[in-house]
This record gives sequence, structure tokens and C-alpha cells, in this order.
Amino acid sequence: MTRATEQTPPDAGADFVVVANRLPVDLVRDKDGREHWKASPGGLVTALESILKANHGAWVGWPGVADAAPEPFDADGIRLHSVTLSAEDVGLYYEGFSNGTLWPLFHDVVVPPEYHREWWNAYVAINRRFAEATAAAAATDATVWVQDYQLLLVPRLLREMRPDLTIGFFLHIPFPPVELFMQLPWRTEIVDGMLGADLVGFHLPGGADNFRILANRLGGHPSLRLRSTRGRASEIRVDDRRVRVGAFPISIDSAAIDAAARDRDTRARAERLRTELGSPEILLLGVDRLDYTKGIDVRLRALEELFEEGRLEPADVTLLQLATPSRERVEQYQIMRSRIEESVGRINGTFGEIGHPVVTYIHRPVPKTELAAFYAAADVMLVTPVRDGMNLVAKEYVASCTDGEGALVLSEFAGAAAELRQAYLCNPHDLDGVKDAIMAAVHDSPEDRRRRMRSLRRQVLGNDVHAWARRFFETLDATSAG
Repeated sequence: MTRATEQTPPDAGADFVVVANRLPVDLVRDKDGREHWKASPGGLVTALESILKANHGAWVGWPGVADAAPEPFDADGIRLHSVTLSAEDVGLYYEGFSNGTLWPLFHDVVVPPEYHREWWNAYVAINRRFAEATAAAAATDATVWVQDYQLLLVPRLLREMRPDLTIGFFLHIPFPPVELFMQLPWRTEIVDGMLGADLVGFHLPGGADNFRILANRLGGHPSLRLRSTRGRASEIRVDDRRVRVGAFPISIDSAAIDAAARDRDTRARAERLRTELGSPEILLLGVDRLDYTKGIDVRLRALEELFEEGRLEPADVTLLQLATPSRERVEQYQIMRSRIEESVGRINGTFGEIGHPVVTYIHRPVPKTELAAFYAAADVMLVTPVRDGMNLVAKEYVASCTDGEGALVLSEFAGAAAELRQAYLCNPHDLDGVKDAIMAAVHDSPEDRRRRMRSLRRQVLGNDVHAWARRFFETLDATSAG
């Protein structure tokens, strides 16, 4: 990876810059060629909005349309800077290296990663493009927060361009064990890129530990020149800089979700939803991106076997499964979608009745207001990923259980399991264990379910996304000040 050229700080710019693969708004191109912007606020936007507005903030990201090159503009008090990507860039950098190489590698090789030099070369070029856009947008001595696995090289590139900046990096997916990461031909360049930050954050201590071990393993490489500070496990020395490494579990805007669940319209829609589904005695819910890490197939197999064994009565149970489209041009995702839809058809064909499918499957995005009603209507939430950095759906469901009712079946391999210990935890690789967790969630006494939910709600409501951002920035400030 060639070195970046140091740039002169701009005369004017943002004091705080967020860098992410996507902007917080999407550029929509209609069939007639007209373009307009559509808000796509997520938890990250919610957490950082007040900080961005208070600090003359900016956001750097791709607008979501190939070859789009809009000029910087303001949206709700935040300056948005677009990074232009061609269709080929998207194919090589995003669908290729980001999601064909890094995503499966970082998710414990659930499917085999592919290592292609043309993908890597595109990844390097696009990360440089993001770094250059950020260097141009940031004021002198600004703070920059780089987000996620698509931009692992940006911290180092940006530091070389703008050594005056304070740089934080946060990884929103798991960081794999050293033995897996060492497969990557460009492992040293990736670690070097991440160590360009002043603070490298992960969801869980295990991810931070994996990164520290890896950095030490690769420390003998001349391009890294690092050493661990004895007695300070959370700190790595890179030349004359110190890099802090820590765990900062992300959360949700739990107060807003709690309020949405209490809304009269939400409650009314939840009641109508149950009626539309045939007023089942037990309504199970799954809400996922259609991704091979999410374990949708696991819960479908578990449900099918519970029906076959007579432990659940199909007439009493409905599973509402939302599977939001994701990376539909990637072959592994196409194969997975076909298998899941085959399973849904088989279960309904075997156990469903006219007017009462056992599984109601929705493969499209659902508005937030409708999703709030889904959460409010469900008796049991099924979150069964084989690997997940955090899984905010689990926390959103808990925040929506305002009456203390409801039960959460949660995979031990979701990051959220470290905090939500009172969920019905299961190993998604142990199908009998998943089945037992579902049965416990369905048949435990109401008192035991309420006790569990009270504990879960204390955790989720007391540790929201604002607290997450605050902890990260307090650590980043202390690191840069030291």
C-alpha cells in the first residue's frame, strides 16, 4: 500500500467528521432519471446527530447511486460530502472485498472468503478516496470517527494526510481469532490501517483481545514497528504514538423505541396484525437482514422439528419472519434466499391450513412504524445468528416490551448475549438446544418470563446508544490528550 501525501488543513471545515460507507441519506434515482434524497436514519445517526450539530459536523460517505457526484450540501445542520463510486467500484470494493472477503472472514468463515487481488486493489483505491474526501472536509485539529469494515485502511491513510487530526475507529462486526485472520494475504496492511487511529473500538472485549494479539503477532513486520506497553493491556505503541484498544458495546435509542411501542396507533396496529395472522395463541417473530450469518434457517428447522415431534401444535403457532433484502447480486445470498424460501414453502405445505400459513414470510423492507407493531405483537422473539457483532434487533424487541411481557430467544454468538444474560440463550449449532430454548420461552410461567424481561429492560434502557457514543468519545479525548 503506497503512502499518502500529507495535505494542508483547509481554512474552514468541520470540527467533527463521521466517515462511513454510506451517507445518512440515500440518493434515489427514479425511472425517469430524476433524483431526490431520502432520509435513512439509523442508530448511528441518532447517536451522533447532536454532536454533529453542536460541532459544525460533517459526514463523508457514498450516496448509494453509482456515478453520482453531488456537491457538498447541508441536511438538518450536518454537512454531507459524497464519495463517488462507479458500478465497477461497487462490484469490486463493496460486493467484492468488503462482503466477499472481509465479511465471511470476520464472521468466523461461515462461508469461505475469497481472496482476489483485483478486489484488494479496488479496496485500497476506494479507501484512499474516502480518506482524501475526509481530509478535505475536516478543519484543523478536528476529530474524525471512521466506521466499520469497509474502511479499515482509512485511519492510516488519513493520519499520513492530516497528522493534526484526532482519529477514532469503530468496528461494527466481530473481529476474528488470529488463526482465521492470518489467512488474509493483506493482513499486515489491514492491521497497519486500523492502527492509524488513536482509539480502535470493538463491541466486545473478545474482539479487542483478538486485535491486540494479532497486532503483537505481526509486530515484527517492519511496516508496523509497534510494541505493547507492559502492564497496559489496552494500549499499543506505534512509533511515538499510543493507540488505545477497547470494547464499547453499541446500543439503540431505547427511550424512543419504548415510546413508539407505547403509542396508541402502534398498539392498535399490533392487535390488528395478530387478527390478520389468524389470532394465534403464540406469535413468534424473526426480524433480520437476509444474510447467511443470521441463522434464519436454524429457527425454521427448529420449528419444523417441533411440529414433527408434536411439541408444538401448528394450529396454535405462527412465525412472522421478516427478511430484508441484502446484497442480492452476491451468489451466496441468492443461494441462501432460495433455501430459506424452500423451507418456508415446505413447512407451510406440511403443517399449514387454508387461510392459516404457519410461517408468514416477508421479503421486503418494512417501515419503522410497522416494525414497532411487529415487536409489540410478538410473544417470542427469535434471534438465532451463528455469528453477529451485536444484533440490535434483540435490544429493540426488549425496549418494545413495555408491559414486561414477551420472551427473547437469543444466540450465544450474538454480541448482545454478553449483556442480555436473562434471555433464553441457545447455541445455534445445537438444534436440540434451540428447540428447548423455544419451548422454555413458550411454556415458562408468566412470572418467570416477566422476571427475565424486567432484567433485560433494565439493561437496555440504562445503556442506550447515547451512552455508547459518550463512552467512546470520552476515551478518545483522554487518549489524544495523553
